[in-house]
Amino acid sequence: MLKNFKYIIGITLVLSLLLFTSCKDEVLPKPTSQLRLDYKIAKYAAFENHCPFTFNINSDAVITEKTDCGFTITYPKMKATIYLTYKTVNGDIEKLLKDAQKLTYEHVIKADDILEQPFINTDQKVYGMFYQVGGNAATNNQFYATDSIKHFVTGSVYFYAKPNFDSIMPAADYIKNDMQTLMESLKWK
Repeated sequence: MLKNFKYIIGITLVLSLLLFTSCKDEVLPKPTSQLRLDYKIAKYAAFENHCPFTFNINSDAVITEKTDCGFTITYPKMKATIYLTYKTVNGDIEKLLKDAQKLTYEHVIKADDILEQPFINTDQKVYGMFYQVGGNAATNNQFYATDSIKHFVTGSVYFYAKPNFDSIMPAADYIKNDMQTLMESLKWK
């Protein structure tokens, strides 16, 4: 009889345990999410000052002249800056080209790939190269533009964050479009 009593109590405990644990809501894992960064559609305005060139700039960017015709174009919300430099060509176009290419290819250590996009605007006599640096490099986009005789402009973008391309990709794409617009709208005076 004592065996039957222990048996009945054991079954009652197991059934009670099943009854109470089966009444809870089903636990579902949360779906993976991703950070969504949306930026306003860029509006461009012509930028012109005493320098021997003009270009279009995003109206949300802040431009500051740092040196003689060298500028920083800042994007405070994205914590990014485009560094724009100007040099006069004095028979040293080959050296200027090598320096610009060297600056880009110094990122090969961290870069997954470097995509070169030649740029030619024969009407304005602007020739150059736009570089997209893939991976966790310090700069994701760079360019140089020249008329091969008098003017040479370089530009590169840097983010004030640890290079993690997946995290900054939306901002990098946005600024890449601004840099391409800047390069494509470049005119010599």
